Amino acid sequence: MNDWPLTLMAVHAHPDDEATGTGGVLARYAAEGIRTVLVTCTDGGCGDGPGGVKPGDPGHDPAAVALMRREELAASCEVLKISHLEMLDYADSGMMGWPTNDAPGSFWQTPVEEGAARLAELLRRYQPDVVVTYDENGFYGHPDHIQANRITMAALAMTALTPKVYWTTAPRSMMQRFGEVMREFGADGQEPDPAEAAALAEIGLPDEEITTWVDTTAFGGQKFDALAAHASQGENIFFLRMGQERFTELMGVETFIRVQDTTGAAVPENDLFAGLR
Repeated sequence: MNDWPLTLMAVHAHPDDEATGTGGVLARYAAEGIRTVLVTCTDGGCGDGPGGVKPGDPGHDPAAVALMRREELAASCEVLKISHLEMLDYADSGMMGWPTNDAPGSFWQTPVEEGAARLAELLRRYQPDVVVTYDENGFYGHPDHIQANRITMAALAMTALTPKVYWTTAPRSMMQRFGEVMREFGADGQEPDPAEAAALAEIGLPDEEITTWVDTTAFGGQKFDALAAHASQGENIFFLRMGQERFTELMGVETFIRVQDTTGAAVPENDLFAGLR
């Protein structure tokens, strides 16, 4: 038997990503006595600045934004009871097509082998039993999410470790409900852009293709509060508009696709640690 506790490692791109897709499992497994490790790859410097000032606008200071978001991330980790936070501190690349994609030092411009080598060191240090990150498209095509997937899979290949590996996803049925809630809580009462709604409907997977459904309803309050800790980005965090009760109704199950496993645990499963305890 190993002398370290069961460990979950989540590899995310930006401050606040930990709460959106995995806040429930991080809180749940921490409550069950599992060691939780969060790796945040970028500094979040392409987020909103004070007063909602946008990247590229006068008064937006990426370094100041990054510092502010680091403090918010620490607060989120406290809410979720995350055991260890590791920051790779690459520069935020911004959304796909932004000039920041091409900036020297941005995560998107970082050679995969370099980022993977740094992550491999953390994998060896923490010896996770379960690793969670994004799928190959970064869930919705964000360059830093895609890069997080690339370095995670490359880092795993560099080690002799064989954790269960999961990619975050969403069932199409939930995305449909999410689209309905977006219309209900649309900004300024306006209908969402039809093209945006159509793109949303293509995110995720058909329900029957999802391997893992984890009930995190009991931790909906923590997940909501963790998102709220990222107050500087509140304008961009749609979920906060619906209030904690509706949020928990919609986001009370977190779903994943299992891409690596040596336990033989049957799927669909309702526990990332199925076959490990």
